[in-house]
Amino acid sequence: MPRVLLIEDDPSIREGVGLGLRRRGHDVSSAGTGEEGLALMGGFRPELVLLDLMLPGINGVQVCRRIRETSQVPIIMLTARGDDFDIVVGLEAGADDYIVKPARTEVIEARIKAVLRRLSDPVGSRPGVEHHGELTIDRAGLSVAKNGERVPLAPSEIKLLLHLSASPEQVFSRQQLLEYVWDHSYHADARLVDACVRRLRTKVEDPDASPRYIQTVRGFGYRFGPL
Repeated sequence: MPRVLLIEDDPSIREGVGLGLRRRGHDVSSAGTGEEGLALMGGFRPELVLLDLMLPGINGVQVCRRIRETSQVPIIMLTARGDDFDIVVGLEAGADDYIVKPARTEVIEARIKAVLRRLSDPVGSRPGVEHHGELTIDRAGLSVAKNGERVPLAPSEIKLLLHLSASPEQVFSRQQLLEYVWDHSYHADARLVDACVRRLRTKVEDPDASPRYIQTVRGFGYRFGPL
């Protein structure tokens, strides 16, 4: 079972979630502040991070950004109900998904499995290397390069790009992408898709030009190309 770093300042939630995940076989390391969580990143080497947004000192969004400077480990945010603005900011900072507290351990475990499945079973995966303009997509290696330089992508970003580029010019609705990329047939929140698209565009598109690869089709959703 994957190693999970839990960064949560509420002791009761931290202990409850940690205990529940350990009972399911996870190796869990816990931190009560963002500073403690960042300090554990190097030695513990988590395979997934559960990150509370409202932390004392360095908040969850800042922690997420710091992690993304050096790692593409999957990050799931833990957020209180009604924190819509914070959810959007957290997703745009690099989080792959979010869970609204309080949540049962079964729900957290299901979301962990869904996020990790994006790495082990990428949508549209097939052997070979593809060239799309300045982009080189290695589906088997789960890597992307632009003009020969590797582009670091979070799990949700690489899976979204793989899915869209597997069917160039085909338009996918946000709901379809939620189901195919996030495995959220029951949790249709378009903010996940839109935030991921914005992050992906900052990495693969030219900053001063209209989107060339990830294009918006107004009223419908998104498509890859045509170039």
